[in-house]
Amino acid sequence: MLAEDTCFMEIEAPLIAKKIMPGNFVMLRVSGKGEKVPMSLADFDRERGSVTVVFKVIGKTTADLAGMKEGDALENFVGPLGNPTETGKLGTVVLVGGGVGIPPLYPIARAMRKSGNRVVTIIGARSKSLMIYEKEMKSMSDELLVATDDGSYGTKGFVSDLLQNLIAKGTKIDRVLTVGPPIMMKIVAKVTRPHSIKTIASLNPIMVDGTGMCGCCRVTVGDKVRFACVDGPEFDAHLVDFDNMMLRNNRFQEEEKRAMEMRGGGCGCGK
Repeated sequence: MLAEDTCFMEIEAPLIAKKIMPGNFVMLRVSGKGEKVPMSLADFDRERGSVTVVFKVIGKTTADLAGMKEGDALENFVGPLGNPTETGKLGTVVLVGGGVGIPPLYPIARAMRKSGNRVVTIIGARSKSLMIYEKEMKSMSDELLVATDDGSYGTKGFVSDLLQNLIAKGTKIDRVLTVGPPIMMKIVAKVTRPHSIKTIASLNPIMVDGTGMCGCCRVTVGDKVRFACVDGPEFDAHLVDFDNMMLRNNRFQEEEKRAMEMRGGGCGCGK
């Protein structure tokens, strides 16, 4: 447990670990009767043959996943899926993450540094107790900025405020990449749009198969419909219709609520 209802899990998957890249994601299923869910890549270790995910317990599947113990086996674990992040020589790259959107930035930051980029990372959470991956991100960043909604740690405010401050100071930014809640990514895009700073958002819509067949993860990017699983998960944030994506992400709330009620609620981790 990294924070309240937030779990770190290292999964033995040598074939996936051999090929997965920063920005990719995986699909997993806890049991044969369960749903398949996408998980962003938090890290990988090719020598250990493992893939790491970090997730927040928000429904039945993630509660069941949190209840697994060392040595247990998942029903399915598929990857690498999606397209990897562009991590070549770009210049000054600002990575902006919130909540469980922070860990996926870790392998990206590592790759960006390896390519010779200057990496500035901005991370945020509602409060100090919910802040995760600060140490990890600091180790891969030339500069780390921290914000909390309530001001209990770092700067009081939002990650978008810190990004706006960087721009206002005249910091030359060649690329912004953001991962986190859709509303956060929407605001980050709003901040960078007037300055024509190329901004990439890693989208997290609901997925069913992760291979482009179901169409469940469709998002509107510019005037085109894209599938986040095969066309993404990263897109030009200035072209993404975040409002439409947020609306679609809410469409199974009632079903999820009933599933948790039938399960008995609570996090399976025992915390």
